[in-house]
Amino acid sequence: MLKTVLRFGLIILALLILFQLSNASLFLPAISADFIIGLGAVILIALGIYLGGNIKKDTIIEVEGPIEINATKIEELGLSEREMEVLQLISKGYSNVEIGEKLFISESTIKTHVSNLFVKLDVKRRTQAVTRAKELHIIA
Repeated sequence: MLKTVLRFGLIILALLILFQLSNASLFLPAISADFIIGLGAVILIALGIYLGGNIKKDTIIEVEGPIEINATKIEELGLSEREMEVLQLISKGYSNVEIGEKLFISESTIKTHVSNLFVKLDVKRRTQAVTRAKELHIIA
């Protein structure tokens, strides 16, 4: 949380500096507007590279050999049989439409199952759901 606040603080600080530089060009006619725009662009690009480089990326866990499915963990999370089927198909890379066709249910029902999976696994994206499920040994 603190990192997020600091990042937004840096962005606001950079914008305030740019506004002050634009005011300085009004009072100092020797500084051209092109120079101010170029300086602002360099500052924002540098800030973007700095902030973009610090974003944590998901890691994919590769496990060798057969994996035992942890049935007790499935029960603890409260995952239904249908949600497990949807999770298996997500892990194979199927889209919502393809999953609906395979399971003979509507796309909106698939979206509901996916949303429930996200809540139960405490994730925000499909890739995170698959990674988390593999960490918990609830899918192979």
